[in-house]
Amino acid sequence: MPENIFRQLQEQLDQYSLGYPATESGVEIEILKLLFNEEEAVMYLHMSMMLETPESVAGRLKKDPAQVALLLDGMAEKGLLFRTRKGDESKYGAAPFVVGIYEFQLKTMDVELARLFEDFFEEAFTEQGSRQVVPMRTIPVKKSIGVSWKVTPYEDARGIIKSMERLAVADCICRVQQGLLDQSCDKPLEVCFLGGSHGAYYVDRGMGRWVDQEEALEILDKCEEAGLVPQPFNAVNPGGMCNCCGDCCGMLRTLKRHPRPVEIVVTNHYAMVDQDLCVGCEVCLDRCQMDAVTMGDEGSAQVNLDRCIGCGLCVTTCDVEAMTLEPKSPGDRREPPAKAQLTLMELAQKRGKSLVPLAVMKG
Repeated sequence: MPENIFRQLQEQLDQYSLGYPATESGVEIEILKLLFNEEEAVMYLHMSMMLETPESVAGRLKKDPAQVALLLDGMAEKGLLFRTRKGDESKYGAAPFVVGIYEFQLKTMDVELARLFEDFFEEAFTEQGSRQVVPMRTIPVKKSIGVSWKVTPYEDARGIIKSMERLAVADCICRVQQGLLDQSCDKPLEVCFLGGSHGAYYVDRGMGRWVDQEEALEILDKCEEAGLVPQPFNAVNPGGMCNCCGDCCGMLRTLKRHPRPVEIVVTNHYAMVDQDLCVGCEVCLDRCQMDAVTMGDEGSAQVNLDRCIGCGLCVTTCDVEAMTLEPKSPGDRREPPAKAQLTLMELAQKRGKSLVPLAVMKG
């Protein structure tokens, strides 16, 4: 019974977002046994991503509402379910593994869990990441954008910050995990922005803090200075934005390993070099998170467009203005879905999956 429950749990998690595939080593089951007990695993299998009150869940399962409420809230506190609160009413929904359960372990991550996560990502996601779209999009840092451009709000990091009525900031889970493994970079840690109900969930669980727009913009400036790539969720109204590096970030590390990151990244820009202006200082090589910039035989920089993800970090430190960021042609642009839910549906469909719980599909 227990082994079967955890395998069912793995199969359910594999339906959502980037999935949670089975591995030859079985490390995915080890992780689930650390995170869930059997009662929690069974409850997760009866949840969907649609938010429900404990009374609604109890009614479906014919269980005591008070006991169900206690179980659901305990799972939300462990980062196994997402929770919203409005007044005295709480609602709960299934969280994907990524973006979700993994990120929600910010308070509980330890060396054992960090190692298991790393082993899982290495075995399960490295190859899979090359076959699907990713839930985040890469947008250019502000200083790299030409003054004549008409920039859509969802491609402007500062615009995204200003669009959020209430904003929280949290530590980067990827950098926290890599730090426990003594593999972290020296870039800023408190760099993940969350708005709305996600921000409230983080603050409610002690994983983040509320900030005003002024402080948020100051943090964003520090991220750009440190060479971090702004990556909001791939939606017109993203609800959150990470600032990532190619050393720690799971998404960028997967992209970096791909021979042609441009095939799977969602971006509408690319970098160009004016060979006549380039002085061969090589600063742009250090700024690029994708190893897209190399030095040519004549001592000037060149950009491999198969690897460029259009973040513009190379542009902001080019003192001679040899580097520029260019918008892709209208036919090559990829516009984000209006809502995050549509992005999750697209991710599931690309992998031949569905957001409908398996228990419902099987009747």
